[in-house]
Amino acid sequence: MSTCYKLRKGLDIPLKGQAAMFVDPPVSGTLYELKPADFKNVIPKLLVHEGDAVLAGSPVYCDKAYPEIVFTAPVSGTVSSIVRGEKRKLTGIRIVPDNKNNKAVFPVGAPEDLAPGSVREILLASGCWPYIIRRPYGTPARPEEEPMHIYISCFDSAPLAPDYDFAFAAEEEALQMGLRVMERLCPGKVHLGLSDKTSAHSVFHRLPGKKHVFSGPHPAGNPGIQIHHVCPAGKDRVIWTLSPLGLVVIGRLFLQGTYDTTRLVAVTGSALERTGYIPCHAGAQITSLTGFLQKNGMEIRAISGNPLTGDTVGEDGFLGFHHQQVTFLPEGYNRELLGWARPLRLHRFSAARTYLTFLAPLLGKTAQFNLDTNTNGGPRAFVMTGDYQKVLPMDIFVSHLLKATLAGEVEKMEKLGIYEVLPEDVALCEFICSSKIEIQDIVQQGIDLMIKEMQ
Repeated sequence: MSTCYKLRKGLDIPLKGQAAMFVDPPVSGTLYELKPADFKNVIPKLLVHEGDAVLAGSPVYCDKAYPEIVFTAPVSGTVSSIVRGEKRKLTGIRIVPDNKNNKAVFPVGAPEDLAPGSVREILLASGCWPYIIRRPYGTPARPEEEPMHIYISCFDSAPLAPDYDFAFAAEEEALQMGLRVMERLCPGKVHLGLSDKTSAHSVFHRLPGKKHVFSGPHPAGNPGIQIHHVCPAGKDRVIWTLSPLGLVVIGRLFLQGTYDTTRLVAVTGSALERTGYIPCHAGAQITSLTGFLQKNGMEIRAISGNPLTGDTVGEDGFLGFHHQQVTFLPEGYNRELLGWARPLRLHRFSAARTYLTFLAPLLGKTAQFNLDTNTNGGPRAFVMTGDYQKVLPMDIFVSHLLKATLAGEVEKMEKLGIYEVLPEDVALCEFICSSKIEIQDIVQQGIDLMIKEMQ
């Protein structure tokens, strides 16, 4: 028996460029990169040097604070370069694959036959542990902690997000095994969040566990939104979250004894001639997606992830550790005559219903928009409009939380819900913000401050 939650607040952004339901041949990239920036509050310590040979699953770097948490190579090959930024900050470890994909082998077995401590050791040694995210703060889970619950959102409601029913249709065995592993770590407290639109034939309906069904617009698919309604995180209430992708990688580890980051990535965006899905490994270079041609004469922004929360990486960038989507959007450098004051603008979308395009659903039509990256204005005075509450289905006063964060008032931040939010949860607030404020950055600054204060 599942519990149903109907969320009325939120916003679905009708972008063109959804991934078509077909799969391209797998790509064999010429370069891969592990990016420490994919993990919050991790200070990397290198375990390899340039020229070292690695296997898929070999340790590449670890967390200085928790050396047992290692980050492993997605493919076998040679470490070609160590990339550093300002003040010699480690920003990437690049690997040239040998196209043999030899893998390190780990001693695994049925999770029920292993002690929970042994399961943790296998996950840590293989590099699968970083798929488990800790709330509060959104950092990799701490190995010594016992979570109150483990939560897995089985759908993604973000703009142009991959269809999980399609992407994981062939992964039932790995998903089942991954759930058995999670149950071993937190018996009886693993929750699954499903959409009311999830197909009745979906693999997720065949998974065991406590199921919760959510309906409503984005961000209904965000784990943070679902956790807020099911089992809220707090200062002393640690919740672990996991994506279906992480669950599959963990399942493969216990089925095959190897670390396999292969994923079906949705290649999306209106800047492409065509879209679709393509199998590749974590850290693959974006330029390896050569089958998806870009429209001629168009300046393009390449994003690893979705348009709201993804990372701008450029065409020479690399796929993020947690990402299962790549988005190509037109750059918005052009300015329009009269701007927002033009009377019709039938090609534009407005969350505030400024244009007549909001009437399309009332006329029985489905409107999709070819939006670019133009923010239509720069930062301005912070105005209390109440708009944030219209798109955030959480009992949190975002404006007050942001002001407390900017003022560095830790006690107020605690009372106003800093433990329950991550930047992805307030991405829609940033999208509709009339003041053009970088809300996700402010929330991350608040989380960083809380981590520093609580150490």
